[in-house]
Amino acid sequence: MQRVLGEILQWTYPADSALSHWLRHHPNLGARDRSEVAEAVYDVLRHLRRYRQFGESGVGPASRRLAILGLNATLGAQALEEGLDAGEAEWLKRVSQIDLATLPRAVRGSIPDWLDERLSVMESPETLVEALNRQASLDLRVNPLKAERDAMLTELQQSAGRYEPVAMPFSPWGIRMEGRPAINRWPQFENGSIEVQDEGSQLLALLVAPRRGEMIIDFCAGAGGKTLLLGALMRSTGRLYAFDVSAARLARAKPRFARSGLSNVVPVVIDSENDARVKRLAGKAQRVLVDAPCSGIGTLRRNPDLKWRQHPESLAELGRLQERILNSASRCVAPGGRLVYATCSLLAEENEVQAERFLASHPDFERVDAAEILAARCENLNLEGPYVQLRPDLHGTDGFFAAVFERKKKGAATDATEAAEVTDADADADIDADIDADVQADAPERDEVQVETQAATAEVDAAEAEAEAEAGTEATPAKEAKPA
Repeated sequence: MQRVLGEILQWTYPADSALSHWLRHHPNLGARDRSEVAEAVYDVLRHLRRYRQFGESGVGPASRRLAILGLNATLGAQALEEGLDAGEAEWLKRVSQIDLATLPRAVRGSIPDWLDERLSVMESPETLVEALNRQASLDLRVNPLKAERDAMLTELQQSAGRYEPVAMPFSPWGIRMEGRPAINRWPQFENGSIEVQDEGSQLLALLVAPRRGEMIIDFCAGAGGKTLLLGALMRSTGRLYAFDVSAARLARAKPRFARSGLSNVVPVVIDSENDARVKRLAGKAQRVLVDAPCSGIGTLRRNPDLKWRQHPESLAELGRLQERILNSASRCVAPGGRLVYATCSLLAEENEVQAERFLASHPDFERVDAAEILAARCENLNLEGPYVQLRPDLHGTDGFFAAVFERKKKGAATDATEAAEVTDADADADIDADIDADVQADAPERDEVQVETQAATAEVDAAEAEAEAEAGTEATPAKEAKPA
């Protein structure tokens, strides 16, 4: 464990990728050993600042002291007795007796000062920090095209009862489980009846409120989790574009699309938020979802390394990217259509500030009370509008933000440039044919990436399922910027 920690703490790659890479190169480890290493690694990442402070009073390599603390927290001191020398045992006993209440919140909760400063202005920062440091449950979602939630819940209670499956409190499609089952080996997963998706992410579909036969754009599709649910709610009708700047991400999503039974999804690799294919859809889509690249602070339960990989300078850069993406995506919204902006962040600069800035610069859009929309579908969910802000300590979900805007119908103020794009003869003549032609032209390169990605995925699936303490989470935008 000391060696894998040393690699991860170089921050060269996301923790889950670095851990999976290390496990692939240590095939001699058994399933239990892999699971214990993964759990201890993630414990260290959650409590890194506090553990480093405790480690200052010890001797020997810093990574070994961190490993000892992580294994102590996950396995217990008795499991370490044979592997510690007398000095290490005495040091561990001493730091284990420290009263955590005497430590500053940033040290006790192991968060960087810049993040502590931002969270301190929120309601109940202590409980929020504590919740962000707790391991998340595994959230599943049934595929509405293939299964009913209650029937699937009964099936899982019979076949996987030891993981305590229960219906989620808010999402009508959600099932929550304890532990880390290797669901990628379950028949329900293999046939596309269930997917892994945090409850907060599932609720975004209620805000988009897709209808059959519509044209809808998932502007930052990533690995396709939200696209899958939108397509199922459309009953595989209409046109659902899945945009992303990463061919590899969309290649990873393609097997999920195939399992789901959807036939209305069109994956499109775009160069940037200003890609020509985006411009051709100006004014065409009834619904546009922008799950923007963000800091991922709301997902620290699953991705604790993010708090050490982000910094104020990166937040400023993300803010500029979010603004550009939102501006570009808004051009695709038809008059009377809906635009949903979302992040998995808790920070105002990525959330409310972006929403207010967008409204100020786009008089042709008006804000809709997102909390009111959810309240109509989730009677147990109490939120104060006009935005949705979910928190792990209050709602049991990842930290999620969402704002809903609607474009005013014709006759309201519109941008002259956008109007010109909407009436462009080529776009109006056959927008679908244009996009399809572009997608087909990109197919050889995309398929090559897909083959490589699937080969790599097949190699590591078993290791990840058994070993990642955070197995089954959606890829977060902060790890690799989504679109664009």
